[in-house]
Amino acid sequence: VAVAVGLRTAAGNGVEGIGEASVRALAKLEQVLPGRLRGRVSALNEFTVPMLRGPGRDTVDPAVLTELAAVCRDGERLRFGYRDHGGAVSRRTVEPHRLVCTERRWYLVAWDLDREAWRTFRADRIEPRPPHGPRFTPRPPPAEDLAAYVSEGVSQHAYAVRAVVRLRVPAEAAAGIVGPSDGVLEPVDADSCLLRTGAVNLDVLVIHIMMLGCEFEVVEPPALTDRIRALRGLLGRALEGAAEHGNSVPGDLNSVGGMGAGAAAAVDNS
Repeated sequence: VAVAVGLRTAAGNGVEGIGEASVRALAKLEQVLPGRLRGRVSALNEFTVPMLRGPGRDTVDPAVLTELAAVCRDGERLRFGYRDHGGAVSRRTVEPHRLVCTERRWYLVAWDLDREAWRTFRADRIEPRPPHGPRFTPRPPPAEDLAAYVSEGVSQHAYAVRAVVRLRVPAEAAAGIVGPSDGVLEPVDADSCLLRTGAVNLDVLVIHIMMLGCEFEVVEPPALTDRIRALRGLLGRALEGAAEHGNSVPGDLNSVGGMGAGAAAAVDNS
């Protein structure tokens, strides 16, 4: 049953074409399942609605993944074209180290020979340009925990605005609402933790923090506190205007959290 569920949900893991391959494998699996287990799988399929991303978004060709894994394994230099977030393409030559996957994307951690520094590349933006090589002597990795290294890079260093926020919830609870690409958590005590995160601007950063739905305080930068103060005034004036026109105003702003009131009321995050 676990394998069947995994095949059903594999279409959301960011690998191009995996959905079709999973369906074929699932069909073969169901043919050999005992009747009791087949019924359980059928119930899961019938009463489960997958919430997947649209087709073609951020997917990576499985052939690219296997090629990247091979050069990491064999210690061969990799040449590829790389498309940045703006669509510009550059040529890169790197010493590949490891692939790191999240629930949404795959990343290559490699030593960039031209920039003489460790870099993290999104696999769906990589276009390998063989032949590869020559072989190289592996360097010490940039961190012992590569998953945390990539998480820090994609959630902070990639953004112009960065912040440190103290969340008034234990780190274990915060881990349930903060994904690897959303920020890095650091325990403080039994009741709080630090969140290190980033965004394209202060407004997006405020929304991102508010959507977590927990008490917090800004550690840095001071500009974030100033922006929250300005937005508090903006929201206060909006509520005053709603009251003047006789509109009902929810007593708890967290109940909407940036979504429509109807949508928020239907969501249970417990």
